[in-house]
Amino acid sequence: MKLPVIKHFQKNNDKEKLEHAVEVLESYTEHRSCSETDMDVIGELITNICGAIEVHNMVEQGVPERDAANNFVKKVMGSIDK
Repeated sequence: MKLPVIKHFQKNNDKEKLEHAVEVLESYTEHRSCSETDMDVIGELITNICGAIEVHNMVEQGVPERDAANNFVKKVMGSIDK
């Protein structure tokens, strides 16, 4: 998870586009030629894209963009610590 990447995705893509990207990446991982290296890279991409979707959701609920991104990171870090 990389906050600068999440912010970039969130600012430059609408939520629907991000959701479609996740679907395409998930579909690719189901192909037999997808290697472990591919899976690692795609997993990182999906994590960042899903983070951007979550930030979009917070912004839609009225949270300022900067606060939404920071709240998302705190939420993830808090769940890792548990």
